[in-house]
Amino acid sequence: MEFTKKDLNKTLRVKPTEMDKQRRWYKVDATGKTLGRLATDIAKKLLGKDKAYYCDFRDCGDFVVVENAEKIRVTGKKLAEKMYYNYSWYKGNLKSINLGDLLKKNPTRALEAAVRGMITKNKLRDKRMKRFKIVIWPSTIYDHFKPINLYK
Repeated sequence: MEFTKKDLNKTLRVKPTEMDKQRRWYKVDATGKTLGRLATDIAKKLLGKDKAYYCDFRDCGDFVVVENAEKIRVTGKKLAEKMYYNYSWYKGNLKSINLGDLLKKNPTRALEAAVRGMITKNKLRDKRMKRFKIVIWPSTIYDHFKPINLYK
């Protein structure tokens, strides 16, 4: 069922139950993709901005599965200069790690932080991030969903 507007002067309202039926699965291979550009494309799919019935106060996005997140690339000096910080709210416990070391230690965290930062900061952000999956092992588990490739 495709949603289209018959009268362009009226707002298209779709029920949340219909939105859940329309969710699609996207499969992304991150090999050789730039971190920021990939994160913006994933954030658009999670938000549902490519749909005709997008509204910012409803969760109408899709599922995104990312493979080979450890093979992502960055430009410039970001591997040495881009820093990620973690603070536990105890005095003197600010921990920092640069992007190069983070990709060696935990390659999924860099992509997850980039996508999380691009999603709107409201109550729906955690729900949207639950639909974002990063797969390191062979993705035969997600093959039965018949995902659609984000980059055709």
